[in-house]
Amino acid sequence: MIPKIDTLNRISEVGIVAVVRAESEEQATKIAEACIKGGIPAIEVTFTVPGAHKVIEALKGKFSKEELIVGAGTVLDSETARIAILAGAEYIVSSSFDEETCKLCNRYQIPYMPGCITPKEMVTAMEAGADVIKVFPGNLVGPDYIKAVKGPMPQAVLMPTGGVSIDNVDQWIKNGCVAVGVGGQLTAGAKTGNYELITETAKAFIKKIKEARA
Repeated sequence: MIPKIDTLNRISEVGIVAVVRAESEEQATKIAEACIKGGIPAIEVTFTVPGAHKVIEALKGKFSKEELIVGAGTVLDSETARIAILAGAEYIVSSSFDEETCKLCNRYQIPYMPGCITPKEMVTAMEAGADVIKVFPGNLVGPDYIKAVKGPMPQAVLMPTGGVSIDNVDQWIKNGCVAVGVGGQLTAGAKTGNYELITETAKAFIKKIKEARA
């Protein structure tokens, strides 16, 4: 098992997690491969994907730990989290905070990233031991919200999902996000089977993040 701190450091280093929603195992695998090819090793397979745990297992079997950092998303309870971890998930992402899921992830030293939107929700999750706060839905608040939160809570480790685009990703990063989660804005090419577009979009996101950090 990869140490928890290594997983968090690698996600922080790349600065972006590809949120993979798909209609089938095959499509999810193709999206993940296109993202990895474009320089995004952090892949979040959402449990809205049919057979999500099988997709995680397949990706773990195909790519080395140097090539891939795979996690599970849309994890609403500890039972689903355990299924994901047994399949090989290296981090767990939720759309909201769940105490039992947080406990389970801490028990097995798996990073937990719950969705929060208010400062109270964030503090509750942080006190329980959440590693990264997924600011969700990010499109409700925008990049300036990050700066507002980081003022009184500089210790908050924030990663927005929803509302992150190639046009504003630099603002999210400059305002203090450790990384961003990107779904449809990155993976839109899958709808028409244009996986090369996903790879090119991934490269563009990586470039903008590096520039923002510089």
